[in-house]
Amino acid sequence: MRIMTFNCNGIRAAARKGFFDWLPQSNVDVVCLQETKAQVDQLSDPVFHPEGYHCHYYDAVKKGYSGTAVFTRQKPDKVSKGLGFEIADTEGRYIQVDIGKLSVASLYLPSGSSGEERQLRKLRFMADFMKHMKKLRRKRREYIICADWNICHKEIDLKNWRPNRKNSGFLPEEREWLDTLYDDVGYTDAYRVINPDKEEYSWWSNRGQARANNVGWRLDYHVVTPGLVDKIVSSEIYRGESFSDHAPVIIEYKL
Repeated sequence: MRIMTFNCNGIRAAARKGFFDWLPQSNVDVVCLQETKAQVDQLSDPVFHPEGYHCHYYDAVKKGYSGTAVFTRQKPDKVSKGLGFEIADTEGRYIQVDIGKLSVASLYLPSGSSGEERQLRKLRFMADFMKHMKKLRRKRREYIICADWNICHKEIDLKNWRPNRKNSGFLPEEREWLDTLYDDVGYTDAYRVINPDKEEYSWWSNRGQARANNVGWRLDYHVVTPGLVDKIVSSEIYRGESFSDHAPVIIEYKL
């Protein structure tokens, strides 16, 4: 099973840049999108419902903002939207599909880079979301949480880590939150299972020549429950074309 996570930075913009033309070539079974930036009624064009997929969107109350989606080749047994707290549910930040004993979710964790107020909002979301992730571990299911986490975990995950130690996305408290998620709650960064030392990124600033010079951040992760760790086969961060300031991250699982 091939699963993709991709912050499309506007699904309509990504469509204009060729994302849906490329999608069939990716041969993925599940597509998790973040930051769709569109209301469901703005996505009636067939291009947003690619052939061969069951497509589920979760939009934000505010138009042109946030939003997530999941496309699956197999019809899901259940689709769940929201997390039960305001930041997530008014901004369309979490959608989950259940297929058999596997659940795959698309998450868009808030950014805190635009100021102190947004960073505090991000930290509140993280505190509430940690409770959700702990609750999932008590269920008899396997989970793959595909997300733009808006956090780099280790120095290896961003090119210029030294000057970013005081910036949102690489703050000590954010990195410690991921330590807790992995070490204490028991989740695993699927990419690092098979790429323990690889320096590869999934987001680049639009300023300067960041993408051309590969001065990036790895913000887009598949986070998985323990029963899936030995099912990870391969990974790819697709950089052949630019559909967004993020790149699609595809991981294949032996499922």
